Amino acid sequence: MRPALSDYTHLASGKVRELYRIDDGHLLFVATDRISAFDYVLDSVIPDKGRILTAMSVFFFDLVEAPNHLAGPPDDPRIPEEVLGRALVVNQLEMVPVECVARGYLTGSGLLDYQQSGTVCGITLPPGLVEASRFATPLFTPATKAELGEHDENISFPQVINMIGGVRANQLRDRTLQTYVQAADHALRKGIIIADTKFEFGVDANDNLVLADEIFTPDSSRYWPAAEYRVGEVQNSFDKQFVRNWLTSPGSGWDRGGSKPPPPLPDSIIDATRARYIEAYERISGLRFDDWIGPAA
Repeated sequence: MRPALSDYTHLASGKVRELYRIDDGHLLFVATDRISAFDYVLDSVIPDKGRILTAMSVFFFDLVEAPNHLAGPPDDPRIPEEVLGRALVVNQLEMVPVECVARGYLTGSGLLDYQQSGTVCGITLPPGLVEASRFATPLFTPATKAELGEHDENISFPQVINMIGGVRANQLRDRTLQTYVQAADHALRKGIIIADTKFEFGVDANDNLVLADEIFTPDSSRYWPAAEYRVGEVQNSFDKQFVRNWLTSPGSGWDRGGSKPPPPLPDSIIDATRARYIEAYERISGLRFDDWIGPAA
């Protein structure tokens, strides 16, 4: 018989996840159906989103060579029935206070930084780059890890060195880029461009650097259909950018620069977001989402 979620001590709530203690060395990492954008947790939820994020992370944790925080399979008997399919048993780590971002293409906050200074995170880039320009080699563009409701700030590699030391900073950069390239190559063979992604790392009891949190989900990555890729244009996407685009469109009626939170998402946007997340998972993994464990929404 599986435990109840109430059997575990609740430790923390993030924008999308809940964290519980199982025992001295293990945590329960639960993905909800919440969705965030522009540092707000939206009132709307995306049905099955927690299961999609979990399925995608499990697929990529298995694909890439980097060690990760998983401490059991997705149907581990320590996972309560009520969160089965959207929860993982993970090893407790000492988390590194850096968001590790890999960029293969210029977009998002990287594009804004480039337009203002010609640089991204202190890296000088060639002139003339535009939306969706592809970099000759992927960039490591770290950021601070902001508190809930705050905004991550891009920082330079020397700043990372000042924060955590040169040896660990180089480990983070190398592991981030190696993992990104391995996954991006796989996705491209499936017709998907992973334009950028972000990781979190922790350190285990043996001082090993370990991938934590989620990896290569539509929440943490930009997925573009390779067949539609056009330099200089905002790309169609299978990720959270679809929600951001609606929120900043005239149709939402929301002023991003104002003080009011974003409005609820219309059903059409909710349904389309769910469909895009599932399509990303199925195209990249080659698996059917209907076969993933846990109750459907």
